[in-house]
Amino acid sequence: MKRILCLSLAAALMFSMLAGCGTNKIDNSGYIPTGDAILMEGQEPEDIAKGDEETQELTLAYYPDRSLNPLFGSDYTNRVLMSLMYQGLFAVSRQKKAYPILCDHYRSASDGRTWVVYLGNATFSDGSPVTVEDVVASYERARENDYYKYRFRHLVEVSATDDGGVAFYLDTRYGDFPLLLDVPIVKAEEVEADRPLGTGPYVFSEGAGGANLLRNPAWWCGDVEIPAVDKTIDLVEVHSVSEVRDQFQFGNVSVVCTNPMSATFAEYRCDYELWEVESGQMIYVGCNISYSDFFDDGTLRTFLTYAMDRESFAKDVYKGMVTPVTLPCSPEEAYYNKSLAMQYSYEPLKFLEKLRSYRVPTSKNGGTREFRVLVNADDSARVSIARSIASTLTELGLNAVTVEESGRTYKDILVAANYEIYVGMTRLSPTMDLTEFFRPYGELGRGGLANETLNNMALNALENSGNYYNLYKKLGEDGRIIPLLFGHYAVYAQRGLLPNLDPARDNVFFYTIGKTMEECEVQETVQ
Repeated sequence: MKRILCLSLAAALMFSMLAGCGTNKIDNSGYIPTGDAILMEGQEPEDIAKGDEETQELTLAYYPDRSLNPLFGSDYTNRVLMSLMYQGLFAVSRQKKAYPILCDHYRSASDGRTWVVYLGNATFSDGSPVTVEDVVASYERARENDYYKYRFRHLVEVSATDDGGVAFYLDTRYGDFPLLLDVPIVKAEEVEADRPLGTGPYVFSEGAGGANLLRNPAWWCGDVEIPAVDKTIDLVEVHSVSEVRDQFQFGNVSVVCTNPMSATFAEYRCDYELWEVESGQMIYVGCNISYSDFFDDGTLRTFLTYAMDRESFAKDVYKGMVTPVTLPCSPEEAYYNKSLAMQYSYEPLKFLEKLRSYRVPTSKNGGTREFRVLVNADDSARVSIARSIASTLTELGLNAVTVEESGRTYKDILVAANYEIYVGMTRLSPTMDLTEFFRPYGELGRGGLANETLNNMALNALENSGNYYNLYKKLGEDGRIIPLLFGHYAVYAQRGLLPNLDPARDNVFFYTIGKTMEECEVQETVQ
């Protein structure tokens, strides 16, 4: 196995700044991002795969004490393996395009609320066919998993049809619903198993010599090309985030997936290629518009956004590994309008100007009331953001303090709405669905965020993947939630090892099998 040694500390510090993938400009480190992988300036792509050492072999890290069941296992490291072991009805690319995999053909009802998927000749690694019962059982189990939380908010039922399909019944029109149907499928009788069989190109194996992934010679997709080509992929046991990092930095592990927004994220400082893939995780401010005197007339929340120094949050708290946002979606989305986003950026002078005409509530003795910023003390990054917000607001004339509580106490205060604003985090679905904030009794609607107009606009955006512009403009003007940061998964790989790697949100080893949505769509509508 080829080993790539870490650089000296000074050089390593330089490499740690390479978080600008996906751009087309030269960054300050002297590197040019080419496509999505980072190359040395003047270096040709083919050069990185050459060397005097022996050919590299693919090795992956895994936690033996954590589940390999994709329906409830949410560990980022183990999900790298899962992307080689399992497949869904569809695969979704980083560009948010769906490709049929286990789906042979599909159709949708004219009302947009029913989708029916039909299976082809796919088989599990033991040769048994994938059945409708397997799909239904897999989705029923996935709906109980926090990893897929909010993804299936609008899914009412999954069931078999009389003509051999799997029907998904929704409570709203949903134009891009296949983007949510990349959930891995396992056997119905194995939905609770720790290591269920899958339909992917590799099979998990464990013996006296350790664990590995073995290429299935009878894979139902035949010789379809995928980013991994090794017949055997050795697995390296790990037990902590820092151990994953160390195994990668010293060349014992080839590819890792990390979450910079995680409280346990360990910074990487060695030579690598880096892909950044939106994770759906968003940090935002939620206003207590129902129970706080500060929001009685709805004015304050419309200009709070100008006091949020998102660039500093990203740089100082997350070392540049998250993206500042003023709209509630990933900047990689086609409907993230940059000119609209600029209207809600950090402008302290604009905040001061508007604050002068705002009546700040007073205490019983006539003094200035404290503006309470609630934050979960279990997340040190969010605590830092909350403190920064409170400090900035105080400097700008609004006497702000943080309320830092952990565990159950934090949740109790959130439910009791005993705060002015809170710094929250959620994981949006691949379609950036916001209805859980605005629907009646939504889980994310704390502090009276529910709003019929915004909920209807969010539903309309889902209907045909537009009008997100009007939704975001209305939300920016209303200010009941104020987006701050959007996260991504950081996928690191040994330089030159996987030239065709193109990771997606839930699929590090993303690949297609030659089918397109257009080819597999049946035009007849469901009655």
